[in-house]
Amino acid sequence: MQDALLWTAVSTTMARALIGFGLALLLGAAVGSVLSRNRLLRNTFGPIIAGLQTMPAIAWFPFAIIFFGLNTSAILFVIVIGAAPSVALGVIAGADHIPPLQLRAARIMGLRRFALYRHVILPASLPTFVSGLRQAWAFAWRSLMAGELVVMVAGSASIGVLLENAQNMSDMPLAIAVMIVVLVIGVVVDSVFGLVDRQIRRYWGLVDGDNE
Repeated sequence: MQDALLWTAVSTTMARALIGFGLALLLGAAVGSVLSRNRLLRNTFGPIIAGLQTMPAIAWFPFAIIFFGLNTSAILFVIVIGAAPSVALGVIAGADHIPPLQLRAARIMGLRRFALYRHVILPASLPTFVSGLRQAWAFAWRSLMAGELVVMVAGSASIGVLLENAQNMSDMPLAIAVMIVVLVIGVVVDSVFGLVDRQIRRYWGLVDGDNE
């Protein structure tokens, strides 16, 4: 019974994590792509995005609960607002490291706007972009854990609900077991990002395969 409840909780939490992180990826990549090539917008909104990245996730929950109510949408909102700035800043940082000569050559070859982003800017910024994704996942995961402890969705089993139950029942073994699950998930996902990062850096010649 406990094992079934634990797997149900893990599946619910991971579904929220994937949905929230996916939304943050789309929003952050779009915003970062626009700001990376527009100096005026970057100077205007860049500091705001950097400020959003530094805000603790828990500070957003009063607003999210008032706006969305006690439901999954409030949790997803905080995940997105916590992770999207890291994605956007990763895109911007990656674009900043593209040699100007490479951009001029692309324009001479006729690449403009979307084609320039697709064939030059995004591929060239992948190493930094993946690092931004790795950081964004860390923000998203922490935001999700905080959200599930603050926003208790009725009839929904999640990791946060299990931790809350362990606290209410003073059940130390359950609390430790759930915390181990949280740690293992975090390590596994970070390892996946690390593998992708190494493969991309190897593809771009940024890693010496003999020294890995």
